[in-house]
Amino acid sequence: MIRAIRFTKSAATKLENLLIYLEIEWSIKDKENFIRKLDKSFLQIQNYPDSFPSSEKIKGLRKCVVTKQTTFFYKYSEHAINVVALFDNRQNPDSMKNLPKNLIR
Repeated sequence: MIRAIRFTKSAATKLENLLIYLEIEWSIKDKENFIRKLDKSFLQIQNYPDSFPSSEKIKGLRKCVVTKQTTFFYKYSEHAINVVALFDNRQNPDSMKNLPKNLIR
């Protein structure tokens, strides 16, 4: 069974903003390249959810580096991959500590 990909509201908003930014500030081609990398990551996680490392900063989550600028954090169950946060790697890593605890459990 293929696990569904689900996003928290916050992660969905960040992804939407990132895609808009890529298209406006870079190009449609760059946006499409990012989407391809993201889709490839999701496919890998659907098939092998433990293939990305556990987060050292946030217990209970795994982290997937999509590009050198973008990482997403997820947890999974038998039925779904839950993308909890999208993170710009250029940010202060301490800002990840502000995630609501209910997203991590």
